[in-house]
Amino acid sequence: MTEQPSTLYAKLLGETAVIGWQELQPFFARGALLWVEPALDLVAAAEAVATDDGAKVKQWMDAGLLAKVSESQALDCVERDPTLWAVVVSPWVLIQERADEK
Repeated sequence: MTEQPSTLYAKLLGETAVIGWQELQPFFARGALLWVEPALDLVAAAEAVATDDGAKVKQWMDAGLLAKVSESQALDCVERDPTLWAVVVSPWVLIQERADEK
């Protein structure tokens, strides 16, 4: 049985785009940037944040799969300038580096 993606998932997928660290720095400065580990689906994480699914978000945060961007991650991004994928779920911007980019 194939599960169909939700309408919100499809909408968020369509709003996901490649972005550079330079454009994300103001969001980091405001503390509004969330890092999504490559093991977690970026759009699924955005959907959980958008629908206020606190249990799922907490589970991912506890597992280290979702977190506010740390200073060390920010410095690493400044130095390497990796290609990042981002999706906005106001007031948050969720970002993820492709696993093959690291």
